[in-house]
Amino acid sequence: MQLQVFVPFVTYPVANSDGTATQVVSLASELGAAIHALAINVNIPNLSNALSRVMLDTATLIRQAEGGSRDRGEHLLATVNTKASAAGVNATADRLAAPLALLGDAAAMHARYFDLSLVGLEAGNPTSRMTAEAVVFGSGRPTILLPERSTVETINHIAIAWDGSRVAARAVADARFVLERAERVSILTVLDEKPLRDKDAGDRLVEALGRHGLKAEAARVNAEDCPIAETLQRSAIERGCKLLVMGGYGHSRVRDFVLGGATQGVLNDPLLPVLLSH
Repeated sequence: MQLQVFVPFVTYPVANSDGTATQVVSLASELGAAIHALAINVNIPNLSNALSRVMLDTATLIRQAEGGSRDRGEHLLATVNTKASAAGVNATADRLAAPLALLGDAAAMHARYFDLSLVGLEAGNPTSRMTAEAVVFGSGRPTILLPERSTVETINHIAIAWDGSRVAARAVADARFVLERAERVSILTVLDEKPLRDKDAGDRLVEALGRHGLKAEAARVNAEDCPIAETLQRSAIERGCKLLVMGGYGHSRVRDFVLGGATQGVLNDPLLPVLLSH
């Protein structure tokens, strides 16, 4: 069966860039996947009163915002379709409208019907960050974050952030479709970030992957007071890895969602494509 990937474009208040559309087609082509792109446009209720209608013409402002959102969505969908056609990638497109507070939830809900989500994560774009977090923790599917500063040409060398935990094991299982395409796998275990029950966990994973015919090597890394997310990403980049696989740590506390340090760091500043699984 062909891999089916979901690409959400949230177009308000800050839309994804054209670069994200280019990246998702490039990666889908590398994976031999079909793309389903969805433009999630904003639907703003008109709650204006008599004074606001006189002072601001709220209804007109709402129409302009919704129109701009739809126009941007159509542009991104057209860009994906054009680039996918040129690359020989099968792509379909759809669109929907949702209230501002539910844009991320809409993306996560639709992602549940696909094998994988590809989400553009752009510096200074809170909309892309919100969408990424919602899909990672709300879809139940693996998500690859695509930072605007990186390009996806091949994924022949993959890094795995490994501490022997349940969440890390889930990420490895969810990443099987990319691991099977890799020529090399580097297993990164950070020794000085938190106590590890099994300091040989990386070697154990090498053995496990080897039983599936994957060529893997374990690497022990020291953070040395560097943030864990930066340590993992820079270690992966230094080894020539094209993708980092890691578990997404987070739990609900009252109304806020509390993220683990590595997850928070990757969402704040991704340096290379990262597959997150929760």
